[in-house]
Amino acid sequence: MKKYLFGAIIACLIGLSANAQDKKVYTAQDVKDEFVRTWQAYKQYAWGHDVLLPITKTNADWYKESLHISPIDAYSTMKVMKLDKYAKEVEQYIKDSVSFDKDIYVKTFEVNIRVLGGLLCMYQYTNDPRILAQTKDFGDRMLKAFNSPTGIPYYWVNLKTGQVKGSVVNTAEAASYMFEMGILSYYTKNPVYYQAAKKANLYIWNKRSKINLVGNVINNETGEWIDRNSYVGAGDDSYFEYLLKTWVLFKDPQLRTMWDKSIAAINKYIPEQTNTGVWYGYVNMDTGEKTKPTVTLYDAFWPALYALDGDLKRAEAFDDTWDGLWNKYGLEPSGYDYKKEEPTYPVYDLNPEIIESAYYLRYYTKNPKYEARGQQYYRDILKYCKTDIAFSSIADVRTMKQNNELPTFFFAETMKYFYLLFGGNPDVNLQQYVFNTEAHPFKKSGFIPKEIKKRLGINN
Repeated sequence: MKKYLFGAIIACLIGLSANAQDKKVYTAQDVKDEFVRTWQAYKQYAWGHDVLLPITKTNADWYKESLHISPIDAYSTMKVMKLDKYAKEVEQYIKDSVSFDKDIYVKTFEVNIRVLGGLLCMYQYTNDPRILAQTKDFGDRMLKAFNSPTGIPYYWVNLKTGQVKGSVVNTAEAASYMFEMGILSYYTKNPVYYQAAKKANLYIWNKRSKINLVGNVINNETGEWIDRNSYVGAGDDSYFEYLLKTWVLFKDPQLRTMWDKSIAAINKYIPEQTNTGVWYGYVNMDTGEKTKPTVTLYDAFWPALYALDGDLKRAEAFDDTWDGLWNKYGLEPSGYDYKKEEPTYPVYDLNPEIIESAYYLRYYTKNPKYEARGQQYYRDILKYCKTDIAFSSIADVRTMKQNNELPTFFFAETMKYFYLLFGGNPDVNLQQYVFNTEAHPFKKSGFIPKEIKKRLGINN
């Protein structure tokens, strides 16, 4: 009897402990501590390589040679968290040990937001001419991807030879460059970068339908749409994001017009109300007719974009939908059919989008429920994704099997948005900064309006 009673007491205490853990309110310092723990694991097991593999405690590179993507992506979060010792190590590493003269084909879109964006942010913080030289060198190599008949970049560019391949790109890959390349033009006082990026955007814009929707996949040599579906998730997402954010930073009036007409068309044709929320699936770009009831977890950043644009009613309604999906599984599936109410791609890659939206909505509405949502997301990530040295993506949100992957955006975005949402470093805020799609923050006051026009070649 005593043995049974003792066991029952222990079980009760364990249950109480677990319950207390479930109710714990995490702080920005808690997030910072986890970032440091994970970064130290990267340094121990993956230094010099693109990514840490957190379960096997090994490493991997995106290509046959490392682009040092994790340190470059992590740097801005270190600065936001005031981890200056770690940031200095990365700065020195980039100056002394990194060369981009590599005979490798890289994905133009991915290296723009991560490598170019991260290096630009590093220069913003350091004002170090050696960092700017590295940044310009990378930008010049990437610029060769834009040598197509339409001005839309090729999917792949060789950093050493400038050779290109891959004429079929989605809309995000075609026209999500104005933000970073505009900043590069500003810092180098050379409009060639911004103008190349803007040319790609204008081409996509001029290929829009009569109802102001764009398609999903285009051929950059013929200029023909290959997929005439229109939607707001992965594949189109950052095209729209950069119309608004580049306008916020540089006030190029053409971008405001493009954004206003785009968002009006999106609001008219794409949302669909169901008993589980409002969903933004696929529609035909020419007619607005619904074509597929599928979404991606990348859609979950749209409440942030709505909030940035001042449309809090739509922002809050859309965020409710994604919060419901998160809580259905405990994490979000990467792809979801909202009519069948089941995942189409059950992976969760430690994505930040729903956390990003919680941060934006907490900032703009002042409603503490969005911080409370962030607390739940953080508890769930700790519960399912934490490993003994870092964090891992999840192969299937229905089983929560870990996947032995730690995407670089976990350093750049996921932990940064948790930190800011929980009150860390209030000086970095949405009034004073604009974040690129990889969450690298750029201070608005660092860009003087008169100089913007001259350095970026904005004539209207």
